[in-house]
Amino acid sequence: MTSENILQKDWYEILGASPSHSMQELRQNYQKLVLLQYHPDKQNADVPVGELEECVQRFIEVDQAWKILGNEETKKEYDLQRREVTMSQTWPVDAQVPLEDMHWVAADQCYKYNCRCGGEYVLSKEEVEENVFLLCCNSCSLSIEILNGS
Repeated sequence: MTSENILQKDWYEILGASPSHSMQELRQNYQKLVLLQYHPDKQNADVPVGELEECVQRFIEVDQAWKILGNEETKKEYDLQRREVTMSQTWPVDAQVPLEDMHWVAADQCYKYNCRCGGEYVLSKEEVEENVFLLCCNSCSLSIEILNGS
């Protein structure tokens, strides 16, 4: 699944879950929805065709949600993308800064960039690997977008 369409839907909402749910809770929600509620074989024979098609569509959506949220790696990617979208909607971006313009601090294993308030933007090595591109200043409410050429 490409990163463009991974955020098309709220996969947690489809599973009736939240990001704070454990993997076991996500699995239970998935199983309840797929096995008991939307599975085509579980529908009554006298269900109208339109309703049956709706159940099949929900079944497919629930299955897609589980494919993303049931795998630690894709769940992590999805959660990061959700966080980035949320931050960009709630925190106005003050500037765009190329990663190359940030200062690497080997002792702390992170990149730093000075904010105009005197505070700093700090980007850990792990966040670079996880493609985190929005940072908040550690002293004020300003945020910057990191432009990573890689």
